[in-house]
Amino acid sequence: MKLHCHQPTLAAAFQIVSGVVPTRTPKDILKNIRLTARDGRVTLTGTDQEVAMRYDVAGVEATGDVDTLLPTNRVLSILRELQDQSVEFDIDVDSVTLTSGHSRFRLSVHDASEYPPVPDFDDDAYLTVSGSDARQMVRRTTFATDVESTRYALGGVLFELTDGTLTLAATDSRRLALVRTPATVSGEIPLNGAKPIVPTKALTLLERSVESGDAEVRLAVHANDVVFRTGSSTVYSRLVEGRFPQYRDVIPREVKHTIDIVVGPFYAAIRQAQIVTNEESRGVDFVFGNGMLTLRSQAADVGQSTVEMPISYDSEELTIMFDPSFIAEYLRILEPETQVQLKLIDSESAAVLQADDNYTYVIMPLSRDG
Repeated sequence: MKLHCHQPTLAAAFQIVSGVVPTRTPKDILKNIRLTARDGRVTLTGTDQEVAMRYDVAGVEATGDVDTLLPTNRVLSILRELQDQSVEFDIDVDSVTLTSGHSRFRLSVHDASEYPPVPDFDDDAYLTVSGSDARQMVRRTTFATDVESTRYALGGVLFELTDGTLTLAATDSRRLALVRTPATVSGEIPLNGAKPIVPTKALTLLERSVESGDAEVRLAVHANDVVFRTGSSTVYSRLVEGRFPQYRDVIPREVKHTIDIVVGPFYAAIRQAQIVTNEESRGVDFVFGNGMLTLRSQAADVGQSTVEMPISYDSEELTIMFDPSFIAEYLRILEPETQVQLKLIDSESAAVLQADDNYTYVIMPLSRDG
């Protein structure tokens, strides 16, 4: 059985699917990517048994049906180094030979029948959002999750659908990222009030899979899993178990001060203030007063710094200690010219950063006594 492929296209597809392949696993078979060719459709599949991905590769000429496992790291390394624009696969029962230009590689392969099955997208009831909205929502939430927490729900992103609006929420208990976008409903979606929590890994794969902002992303939610379909990619994931926090309770209903700040200068000032911090003294004082924001940081055996930035603030002086990395991660995903509203109450209450009506970020101040 032979496959004739466009090398750059296959390399890009292999790179995307490799994102789901586990680097450490007691099941060696999961370190492979499954390649199948049936009825002219060539598909790459990868899974860690919690999250999985199918990717249909365009522009492949197949002679006969193919079902084999390819060692992910070896094949990916080969595809990256090839100089010719085409590559041919000659597949036997226990080996695969890759030929491209003057290069030839023969690799051992495993029996594909032992590979775990991966569902395809075959739902009639699903949500649809634009590719650009899907990518933006993932970027604006996943950074606020905590995949290391023993509270598993914090390692994923909550999905809610109400009145044609899809809401995603992520938190690590110290900050909250909340984003909304319009969604189209097709068929009857049997959510029954469920609020699925999707693992961060699955959403990162989805973001990488969206081929253009004009693409559609379809989402089908089941009792224990979720399936996304966009362009050539299908992403499957088991849902995260556990109860997501009542996140609306931490969003301040009233604020005392609202300050308009441009992202670029604010991000630059925070990056400077981060330089003189360490694990023991990671907090930075944000001092608001007299038309100026002053960032003060100090760490033993490191030094101290003062960074000033003009702002539109003329109320009484207010000092709040934040972990600067939490604000920097939020600002990094926004365009430098974006104007955000910083909403404050006092030195001990949560602060809110609002980029637009559909994106809210809440951050808790640090305690000075620990």
